[in-house]
Amino acid sequence: MFKKYLLSTVCAAAAAVSASQASAADEITVAYFLEWPMPFQYAKANGTYEEEMGVKINWVSFDTGTAMSAAMASGDVQIAVSQGVPPFVVATSAGQDLQAVDVAVSYSENDNCVVAEALEIDKTNAGELNGKKVGVPIGTAAHYGFLSQMEHFGVDLSSLEIVDMAPADGAAAFAQGNLDMVCGWGGALRRMTEHGNVLLTGAEKEELGILVFDVTSAPSSFVEEEPELLAKFLEITAAANAEWNAGDNQDAMLEVIAKDAGMDLADAKATIATFSFPSAEEQLSEKWLGGGAQDFMKGVANVFVSAGSIDSALDTYESAVNAAPLAAASN
Repeated sequence: MFKKYLLSTVCAAAAAVSASQASAADEITVAYFLEWPMPFQYAKANGTYEEEMGVKINWVSFDTGTAMSAAMASGDVQIAVSQGVPPFVVATSAGQDLQAVDVAVSYSENDNCVVAEALEIDKTNAGELNGKKVGVPIGTAAHYGFLSQMEHFGVDLSSLEIVDMAPADGAAAFAQGNLDMVCGWGGALRRMTEHGNVLLTGAEKEELGILVFDVTSAPSSFVEEEPELLAKFLEITAAANAEWNAGDNQDAMLEVIAKDAGMDLADAKATIATFSFPSAEEQLSEKWLGGGAQDFMKGVANVFVSAGSIDSALDTYESAVNAAPLAAASN
């Protein structure tokens, strides 16, 4: 029931992959999200990337990870920061030649589904969601979380009216009473919770194996053609994460990050408090790029296949993860 949404944003785009990738010698385009505060934005706003990489960078904001995939397929984007694992898996499963090159952020508390307060539905009576109207950004981390939660609660997907909506649009429709449940992340999720309640907390989702993390991704052709440039990008990102994790300069960093994310300081602080940014060393461990991420991608793909969201999964997602650029950055 979801295929028509996915095909329009992924399969057609996958056909164009690599053939038209732009040269990164002088200029590159990097995708990111607004209302998604991260330490890299401190370096972004201060011009650190351009200064240290020696190239012009066009920073372009996107609404969803599926749109990022399509932009990378068309050659319009060379690097996508914080692309959700589900849209990355959807794209690679459809044949798009992308690689995940680092773990951008882990955030089980900041990606969820919210039920309208008037329904008085929570985890004790979630079966009552049958027949309801739900706004979901198809092919994203929120979509994967939605499918996993519905499977856990035994809700019949075929009974639901599922509308493909970006989080900001879903939050607006939810506030107007046009949706019974809505799924999203970041600032949009915070607005959603003003009108309803989550079914499961981040910790409860993790207990069920519903992890939520994003990757930095890039077309394989760009990874192969510009390894040093990509490694430098990841090095700057890792340095910003390390500075944030150290805690000494968070207040000054947050002011810059909030402005760049298009958020007020309080919302940015509340949002980033639910994030964790693994160090490069942690990312290179078995938990993440050393095997855990690949196994998780396979699990996500299997869920999408079972739900009818994609036709088939890859046998393995080993080739979709490339830790070499991050290892080079660490050295």
